Amino acid sequence: MAAIKRSLGLLGAILLASCATEEEGRSDEPVPVVAETVRFLPDQTEVEAIGTARAMTSAEIYPESAGRVTRVMFSAGDFVRSGQPLLQLDERQERLAVDAARVQVLEAEQLLGRYRRIEDTGAISESQIEAGETALASARVALRQAQAELADRVIRAPFSGHIGLTDIDPGDRVSDATPIAQIDQRSRLYIDFPAPEEVFTTLREGQVVQVAAFSDPDNPIDARIVSTDSRVASDSRNFTVRAAIANSGDRFRPGMSFRVTFTRDDVTRAAVAEEAIVWGGEGSHLFVVRESEAARMPVTITSRRDGLALVDGALKAGDRVIVEGVQKIRDGQAIRLVRPVVAPKADVELRETAKAGNDNDGG
Repeated sequence: MAAIKRSLGLLGAILLASCATEEEGRSDEPVPVVAETVRFLPDQTEVEAIGTARAMTSAEIYPESAGRVTRVMFSAGDFVRSGQPLLQLDERQERLAVDAARVQVLEAEQLLGRYRRIEDTGAISESQIEAGETALASARVALRQAQAELADRVIRAPFSGHIGLTDIDPGDRVSDATPIAQIDQRSRLYIDFPAPEEVFTTLREGQVVQVAAFSDPDNPIDARIVSTDSRVASDSRNFTVRAAIANSGDRFRPGMSFRVTFTRDDVTRAAVAEEAIVWGGEGSHLFVVRESEAARMPVTITSRRDGLALVDGALKAGDRVIVEGVQKIRDGQAIRLVRPVVAPKADVELRETAKAGNDNDGG
């Protein structure tokens, strides 16, 4: 009985060895795989910033002189035209000054006229005539000055735009340091946002970025860069970029916050199909073709785009990366390159028709 057991054990060992030899023989056979030549693409990084809107033209309105307010001729939110009266100050003294200046002009003109009439008689000297001309010129300047001071008693819109709130009421006294209201020309808005110095050479006038108001985040719009600051702030290492948007429908207001997004092209990286990436205990890797063998190459994925993985690794131009059959190979495995199987168009249409019919039957 013992001899029989030893014989059975020996036979089992021989069979196991034979099976192992067959498995090794099969594993040494070239494995069919599909490979693609690696491409190199710029690695795009999305950058986000918070921008603030400002009107294309904006001004804080102040009086030119001090006085008592007699009329406020606008309401908050009104659209006013350039030169439109906004505020009236008491102007009684200024009107009197204009009347007095006119009288002085009239007197100077009459005096000079008398001098002219007797100029040829020799009863008046040339210097007296010159003094009369000077007196008339001075009176006319005084009149224009009085008229300008009278005009300053009316505060007018410096340009067309929407005017904001005011704290001024009739009867208030104001000075040239009293703010009246803010006026904004907001048919177009500027979006000012900080950008990191790494993109200083990337963002240029005319480039388009996307902006979305925090009040309407689901509707981003295109903004075109109109200028960039000439220097980088030493504390934040940012520089200011200004983009412009058309404020159609008067949807947005100066001071609103906007999320600004744009992409920057960094270094060029190898781009491979995502299915070529294999994950293991040491991270991600892929296989490249090296003289009919698969060579394992560690890589680091930096980004993904449209079914491609952009990776850091030792890949170079012309390398072929295995994209199908990666689960059947190991480092140094003999491989055989084959073309990917593409189903004929008729077969694809037939399968799609059959699938649609089955779906309808099931419904």
